[in-house]
Amino acid sequence: MKVILLKDVEKIGKKHEIKEVAQGFARNFLIPNSLAKIATKEALIWLETQKEIEAKKAEGELKIFQDKATALDGQEITMIAKAGDEGQMFESINAVKIAEKLKEAGFEIKKSQIVLEEPIKIFGEFPVKIKLEHNLEAEIKVIITEDKL
Repeated sequence: MKVILLKDVEKIGKKHEIKEVAQGFARNFLIPNSLAKIATKEALIWLETQKEIEAKKAEGELKIFQDKATALDGQEITMIAKAGDEGQMFESINAVKIAEKLKEAGFEIKKSQIVLEEPIKIFGEFPVKIKLEHNLEAEIKVIITEDKL
């Protein structure tokens, strides 16, 4: 029996794929659990409409993320860290602190999107990559200055 998957089904297929499955499996599991519907002519027309709607939605999201990446790229954020008498840094700058500073600047970035191999523990300027959705990237400059005690 041919069915249209309404959701991703493990070991069967992905959402909106047309699959050939056993009739009992379709009638007893897939259809009652709203995981699939029978692939009739009307359902195939519905499927094409759904694919067009999702393509337009994805295109709109891509445009939003491209604008976000463009606005974010090249931004400079300055962070102040406590320093001792000899210039050693008493704290480290990690992805959480960078995300908070970006939020203050008006950018909603999650700490998981900030690519930082290890926390920054010295003063200076550092390029930091930010990975956005749709495989987009932006690079910002983090400037760490010292705040003497």
